[in-house]
Amino acid sequence: QSIQTYESLHSKLQELKDISSGTIRVATIWSIGLHDLPPYIKRYMKNYPTVNVHVEYRRANQVYEDVLSNVVDIGLVAYPAKDSKLEIVPLRKEPLVLICHPQHPFAKQKSVKLKSLAGNKVIGFEPDIPTRKALDKILKEYSVEVKHVMEFDNVETVKRAVEIDAGISIVPIGTVQQEISKQTLAAVPIEDGEFYRPLAAIYKKNKVLSPAMKQFLGILKEAI
Repeated sequence: QSIQTYESLHSKLQELKDISSGTIRVATIWSIGLHDLPPYIKRYMKNYPTVNVHVEYRRANQVYEDVLSNVVDIGLVAYPAKDSKLEIVPLRKEPLVLICHPQHPFAKQKSVKLKSLAGNKVIGFEPDIPTRKALDKILKEYSVEVKHVMEFDNVETVKRAVEIDAGISIVPIGTVQQEISKQTLAAVPIEDGEFYRPLAAIYKKNKVLSPAMKQFLGILKEAI
């Protein structure tokens, strides 16, 4: 018994030693990296100040490539794609809202129906971006046809285009908190139902996770 206890204590100490050093390489899509990740990185660095977290901002397809080719340890994506070579760790679901210029007629409404988007100018993500594919599917289900007047590969540029009233868009609520509080954008709930964007961490199936990586994944699952 005492030998077992000694050994488990020894491995725990070893783990603590391992946690306290090293680097975690993370690839993330822009919206998660800029809006979801910062408080988690802050909490992690407070708990494990000697671990270096290196974050790369990438397009979704590049996050998968980086994880599969071992360029990074962990990837952060929306609408995770199933792959037999990947482990998927679901994190949380983020509500989607319609955003428009504060002077736009939609801004005065308590909520909007998807049908009312028909014929409106829409600022969208580029067609290969997972969030765009998911939104296209939702609009198709509700038989809504929209005109995409601009397409971008990241949410920051989408927001700038909506701020100059070039069109409306549908984005995750977490990405527009600042603009809503500054009143440069209006966010309006969608009436037809609750639409969410699922976020997940991914890593390669056969990857041996260091204690530091396990702790990082653990913190990502917490509510902040």
